[in-house]
Amino acid sequence: MITLLLVSVLTFFVIQILPGDPALLMLGTEGTPEVYARLRSEMNLDRPLLERYVRWFMDFLQGQWGNSWRYSMPVRELVARAFPLSLSLAFLAVGVALLFAVPTGMFMAAKPRSVSARFLSVITQVGLGLPQFWVGLLLIQTFAVSLGFLPAGGSSSPLSLVLPTLTLALPRAAILSRFMRVGMADALKQDYIRTARAKGLARNVVFFKHALRNGALAVLTVAGLQFAELLAGTIVVEQVFGLPGVGQLLLAGVFQRDLPLVQAVVMVIVFLILLLDLAFDLGLGLLDPRIRYE
Repeated sequence: MITLLLVSVLTFFVIQILPGDPALLMLGTEGTPEVYARLRSEMNLDRPLLERYVRWFMDFLQGQWGNSWRYSMPVRELVARAFPLSLSLAFLAVGVALLFAVPTGMFMAAKPRSVSARFLSVITQVGLGLPQFWVGLLLIQTFAVSLGFLPAGGSSSPLSLVLPTLTLALPRAAILSRFMRVGMADALKQDYIRTARAKGLARNVVFFKHALRNGALAVLTVAGLQFAELLAGTIVVEQVFGLPGVGQLLLAGVFQRDLPLVQAVVMVIVFLILLLDLAFDLGLGLLDPRIRYE
């Protein structure tokens, strides 16, 4: 709650002060002084700044986010349209990244000196430096233009999310696979693993039942951070694929100086990030009881 309050203060005062007078920006040079004064009154810009902040924050907590100046419709409706797409994209991207990263990291940890593990290590290193916009354009050229298997953009069908999901998932799979390799390698060196092997437990039982649980903690932590990052970090991919997500909505609000829209979107993103961070922390506590004890 303290974090949310601090972010609300920073968001409101930065957005309200730095861009300049919103009424003047909306009217330009064509407005008369009478129209300018009336618009400032309608937008409550004639009130003291602190009073405007308190009123806005209390209204936000009650779900009254005002109307968009650019779209002339309630901000809640715009957010309700944009966020499901971005949330779905974030869930799919992290899920696909984990689907690739977990077995890849486990294999590299189990056979670190093999040719296949070294090849996968090189591939993941290359994946760390891939720009998302370049990956997206390459996938569009290959699967949409050349082969015609998938749509090149838009959100008309579930297949439209395949290429954006892969664009977001591939670089993150490279990161998660390296964390998985390090986590599993550390877990396999622990005393309890050597004791289990000395007692005659099968290698698969030791690897999947005992080492995997502790080896996956770092991966889940990073996956949670990546999911939080994707909530506000899909602007480039949404631009490439023409997706009407929260990134596009936030970008349009910034360019048009739509203060109610920008303030509401930023606050919703921050609230979801804090909520998901808490959920991932609780999940880690379930996997590792030592975290609960601390």
